[in-house]
Amino acid sequence: MAVDQPDLTGAPYPGAPVTYAEARDSGVPLKRMRWGLADVAISMLLAVIVPVIVLSVMAAAGVGPGTVPFFLATFTTPWIGFGVWPWLTTRLQGNGPRIDLGLSFRWSDVGWGLLGGVACIGLGTLVATITTLIFGEFGSAAGDAIVDAGVPKAVVLLVIVLIVTVGPLCEELCFRGLAFAATARFAARMGWAAVPVATVVSALLFTLIHFEPVRIGVLLVIGLVLSVLRARTGRLGAPVIAHGVNNAVAVVELVRILFS
Repeated sequence: MAVDQPDLTGAPYPGAPVTYAEARDSGVPLKRMRWGLADVAISMLLAVIVPVIVLSVMAAAGVGPGTVPFFLATFTTPWIGFGVWPWLTTRLQGNGPRIDLGLSFRWSDVGWGLLGGVACIGLGTLVATITTLIFGEFGSAAGDAIVDAGVPKAVVLLVIVLIVTVGPLCEELCFRGLAFAATARFAARMGWAAVPVATVVSALLFTLIHFEPVRIGVLLVIGLVLSVLRARTGRLGAPVIAHGVNNAVAVVELVRILFS
């Protein structure tokens, strides 16, 4: 089964999303894209700084760990940087996330997303096993935060649903959307191999922003799979689905622990 090769007739740079070429070929008036690597940095800074500010303010107001608002804010505030900023900056400085970032879904993305999810799980499990042999047992920061939250189970289930749906969409807008496209544009201007550079850089940024040194290997192989899906399909549909599948499998054990 071969991946549909995107038709990039009229694409402004190697690695551009297929949606840009489709829009140009259909006669849609297109604006010059003024967003770039600086917006990638802003996106990731917001994903780090906004949670710190919000949680600090909440804690100062007496709303701390163990409360529902604090728990919800812990998981959702990073999405302001990951999801809202890429959407906003491409709307203000370009043609919006659908055209500029490839935020588009087709039926073929479902199949490739499922296969990508399986690849993420398989390769991630392999690397996790090797990591465990070297460093011993380890978990994920998000998983530990969910298990130790001390909030009603209904709220935990809500967050788990968001982690499987909204989380992948926001993170893919940032890493396989904004970061991939901005890096590819920059690499093309420099005369580098745009698609390979964008694939590796977007995966590395995805890995490092999690701030979990022991899970670097696991996160890197997952990031590479998702970036390859974006490179081959020219859209975010398959990476979003694959990311969601990977997250869904990861939280199954958490659900078992919580309700056992």
